[in-house]
Amino acid sequence: MIHHITKNTNKSHLYINNLWKRRSISDSIGAPITKPRFEQSKASYSRFPQRKTKEIEFPVPFAATNAKGVSRFSSISNNGLVGWYLGMIKTRPILTKSITSALIYTAADLSSQTITRSSSEPYDLVRTIRMAGYGMIVLGPSLHYWFNFVSRLFPKRDLVATFKKMFMGQAVFGPIMTVVFFSVNAGLQGENGSEIVARLKRDLIPTMINGVMYWPICDFITFRFVPVHLQPLVSNSFSYIWTVYITYMASLEKAGTT
Repeated sequence: MIHHITKNTNKSHLYINNLWKRRSISDSIGAPITKPRFEQSKASYSRFPQRKTKEIEFPVPFAATNAKGVSRFSSISNNGLVGWYLGMIKTRPILTKSITSALIYTAADLSSQTITRSSSEPYDLVRTIRMAGYGMIVLGPSLHYWFNFVSRLFPKRDLVATFKKMFMGQAVFGPIMTVVFFSVNAGLQGENGSEIVARLKRDLIPTMINGVMYWPICDFITFRFVPVHLQPLVSNSFSYIWTVYITYMASLEKAGTT
């Protein structure tokens, strides 16, 4: 009796299943065939699932700034020349910026000599060493302290603060460094005090006028969009063309003292 009831129950179960399958099939007739939809995972893709992927952030020169006016810069990579240079700026900022200035002044002076000398004249390597020494000993450390000072004085990077920094650069730092540059190089060439003063009277004003036509746009880009620890590098990069000109001015003959 029990066996008979179980058998009938199993038949009823099979019948209901078959009926449900036929109903599902009949309901699907005429329905559009769609491909399964796959949603892309928000997680980073990796060919090796067992390894964690590393997100790479690219620097955006015109990125938004936070409340303190600090741009949200991040390095492209922790490896390679860029990563090494940024690491050196962090660990040995003055030395790194000084060597950078020396290299740029060396390249600029060689370019200046290439433009102005005749093909039969040899390169003046003493002049090149003199320019490299100025970049290493004087300009590199000066740029480091100057940009840090201006950044503390005007911590924001909005337009008002940027124009204030530009004005200080043109009114204070630029003239002082131009006087120092001409004086140091003239002294290293053996000129005495009166000859150095005569050179400054002859060359300082024309050099400053040309500087006003060149440096404001460079300073605007540097102060507005570049973080303070990279500002000396960017300023040195802009100064390459300027240094070609100013090394030529510094190499002119002595001015008359009469």
